[in-house]
Parts: sequence; C-alpha cells; structure tokens
Amino acid sequence: MTDQHIETLIIGAGQAGLATGYHLQRLGRPFLVVDAMERVGDNWRRQWDTLRLFTPAKYDSLPGLPFPAPKWHYPGKDEAAAYLERYALHFDLPIRMSTRVHRLAPRSGGGYVADLGTDRITCDNVVVATGSFGRTPRIPEAARELDPSIRQLHSSEYRRTDQLQPGPVLVVGASHSGMDVAFDVAEEHPTILCGRDCGQFPGDIDSPVAHVVWPVLAFVFRHVVTRRNPLGRHAMDEVRTHGGPAIRVKAKDLEVRGVRRITARVGGVSDGRPLLDDGTVADVTNVIWCTGFRQAFDWIDLPVFGDDGWPVELRGVVAGAPGLYFCGLSFQFAFSSMMWLGAGRDAAHVAGRIAEGAADLHRQAA
Repeated sequence: MTDQHIETLIIGAGQAGLATGYHLQRLGRPFLVVDAMERVGDNWRRQWDTLRLFTPAKYDSLPGLPFPAPKWHYPGKDEAAAYLERYALHFDLPIRMSTRVHRLAPRSGGGYVADLGTDRITCDNVVVATGSFGRTPRIPEAARELDPSIRQLHSSEYRRTDQLQPGPVLVVGASHSGMDVAFDVAEEHPTILCGRDCGQFPGDIDSPVAHVVWPVLAFVFRHVVTRRNPLGRHAMDEVRTHGGPAIRVKAKDLEVRGVRRITARVGGVSDGRPLLDDGTVADVTNVIWCTGFRQAFDWIDLPVFGDDGWPVELRGVVAGAPGLYFCGLSFQFAFSSMMWLGAGRDAAHVAGRIAEGAADLHRQAA
C-alpha cells in the first residue's frame, strides 16, 4: 500500500469538482481530484443520446473558460463531456481517473484518510463532489415482481430506443428526466408516462422569447430561490424528494407524440404487470424507471448525515466535521446549484473556506 498526503482531496471530476479545483488553484492551495470513471466527462457521455443541457451555452461556462458554442445553443451531452475534459486540460488540474474512494474516515490527529483499495490518501480537507442527487439508482420494490419478459431499464442505463423490445413502454417518474425520456421513446413506441406532476416552467426555452426570459430565470435561480428564504427551502424539499420540474419537454410536446399521461404512481404488480395506484394495469413490454437516484454515502464513515440521507451542511460546509465539504449538491445554496450556472459560485465559496482554514492554521503555527 502506498500513502500520499495532499492538503485537499476532491472526490469527483464533474463540473463541481473541477470548478472547486480551479478556485483552489487560483488561491494557491494544493489539491488532487480523483474520480472512479476512465475519462473526465464520462458521466455525461453515459446519458441518453438525445439529452441536452437545460441551459443555453451562455450560462454553461465554468469559471475561467467560456463554453465553446453560440450563446443560445443548447449543448448535447457529448459537448458537455468534451468541455469538461478540455477544462481540466486547459488549467492543468491534477486529476487521477479510474480511482475510486472505497472509504473515507477521520484521521487520528485531524484530517481524513481516503482508502483507495491498494493506496491511501491522507488529507486535511475533503470536498465530496459526486453529483447533485447521487448516482445510486432508486428503483421501487415492485420492479422485482414484474414478469421477467418485461424489459426494465433505469434512466441511467437508457441510451436509445434500440435497447427496447417491440411494444408499449411505461416510463415511471414524471420529473424533467422522465418527461425527456418519454418524449424520446414515444417517437417509436406507444408510451405511457406515470407519476406525480412536478410542474413545468412556462414558455419554450428554444424560442426567441427565451432570449428575454433566460436572464430573468437565471437571476431567479441564483438569487431568489435560495435556502435563505421559505420559498427556496420549500423548493429544496420538493426537488430533493420528487425531482425538478419540466424545463424543455412540456405536456403539449408529449401530447403531440401521443404519450398517455397518468398522474397515478406504480403501487404494485398485477399478474406480472405494473399496477398503478388508480387501479390501472399497464400492459407493456418495457419499463423505464425515471425514479431518480439516492444519496449513497455509506462509504463515508462520519456521522454527518440526516435521516433523509443528505449531508447536514450549509453552502457545502459541514460544521460537525471541520475540513469536510460538499459541492454540487442540489440546492447547496440555490436552485442554480444543480445547474452549470451555479457550479462556479458554490465552488468558490467552498474553496474560499478551505483557504481561510489554511490561513488560520498558518497564523496559529506562527
């Protein structure tokens, strides 16, 4: 086993982790980014083929490097991945890919120890930047009872319609990802979309009107819907629990493609078929579970999580564990925290607190 010490370990090389690295670099603080995937941007490359960012390129830049696209273009998932890889190379950020942290624990005398399997990293600070909603699929128990002939996929596994069997598709979960997937699938398959109505933003984000609307939305997402006020805290509970509202694909778009929309949820199984809680039995040959992810932090051996599984933090700072930070969480500070337009600000706050802590230690040592 080899040991390495670094002042700050950043776990996750997505937009939040890279932006945190950028700010630490600017502040002159040493750090290392580790990620379990093979290439920077792989988390985006593994999304469904038609996925595009919800925000235009004008609002998709990370600090220090403009997104290389016309400002009102909505980048696809491969463009997003390529930009992240370019960002890491442009700033020569220290990154180790194919490196999974199996366990994070306190270190005797302060700081933390990250177990990488055959290697170990000790550090004074850790920034956990593993995603807004986690990466462990949340799939209902009913999935185990469905007839084996039904093809089942989670949204994290879905790429394109050729993965599906001939016949109808039930898309479960009607937040923005469920709406997008249902729209994509319905081009070739009879499709049912079920789940609670998570709402939708008014207007068409691809229309010229969006050029006027987006600056307003960006301001609201960044400065109005925040954890500082009741509106933002209510929105945080809704989004963290049920997912975000529809932004690109709306109810009218689903109607055009013939999607059957049912607000009932999957409540069980009847003769091997999905049973909705309104009594509807969905006679389908495919089910796509767009039921989100759960925060699985069982590899972090620290008592810093609430009953809902989310870390107890404020703006990414964990008061109960000095030196432990999170970045990229849904509603880390505002609605924008789960979007590219909020990643830089959240990362700057976390990096600033790390630098302040290092300065305090230097003064104490002097």
